[in-house]
Amino acid sequence: MRTPPNERLTSDIVEPALSVAAAKEPGSERRCILSGDTSARDDLLRLAISPDGLVLPDVAGKAPGRGAWITPERALLETALAEGTLRKGLMRAFKGASLTIPDDLADRIAAALSRQLCDRLGLELRSGQIVLGSARIEEQARSGRIAALLHASDSSEDGRRKLDQAWRVGSDAEGSGMRGEVLPLDRTALSVALGRENVVHLGVAGHHRDMRAAKRVAHAVTRLAGYLGGPGMQKMNDTGRDAPDLSDRTTSGPATLDEYVKD
Repeated sequence: MRTPPNERLTSDIVEPALSVAAAKEPGSERRCILSGDTSARDDLLRLAISPDGLVLPDVAGKAPGRGAWITPERALLETALAEGTLRKGLMRAFKGASLTIPDDLADRIAAALSRQLCDRLGLELRSGQIVLGSARIEEQARSGRIAALLHASDSSEDGRRKLDQAWRVGSDAEGSGMRGEVLPLDRTALSVALGRENVVHLGVAGHHRDMRAAKRVAHAVTRLAGYLGGPGMQKMNDTGRDAPDLSDRTTSGPATLDEYVKD
């Protein structure tokens, strides 16, 4: 993989999250080299090769040179690693180039997706879209100003229940069973990501007319949770309601594109 002067792809590069709108751009579909299914590139994970031939995750999909795309599911990846189908797919994608698949590739991908989510939360905090503190979250949730509610993996059930109930009230969803998302990140990881102490719960500001920040966060959460085997957050339509019909954009069958294009 060619890189510009003074730029080198390494395992700890942190890239900004892709825009959800990128999936709507022409030519934005790619084919998974493992399953053969075609999806929007925003729903796949790109692998790239460093100058010394090491296969690394490119979660932002921006590293220069040729790339290979896979469905971001850890179970699928680990099966492909064990059966050798990942190496075969990569050899086709990179035209037989010399490459090395690290033994901990699955862990590197999980770490990269975790960083992507933490980076997204940090960006939203700096733009004023993150609400912290249980009392403040509850107040804004009840007044309908919280578009998404998130909990640390080690948060208490009582704490989650109280905020979930306030969120349902403010969302006119009482009796629906709607609950905030329990993240695959604990309070320590969230505290580091946001530069605050003891972050256990957080809200993403917004309302039914402005779900942009919530959608950006939901995308990053779903990528990580989906890779780890969880359902992730449901995608939201422009009214702020769940839109299950948008959650599956994968199609099978012959692809009409080159999944190995340089991008």
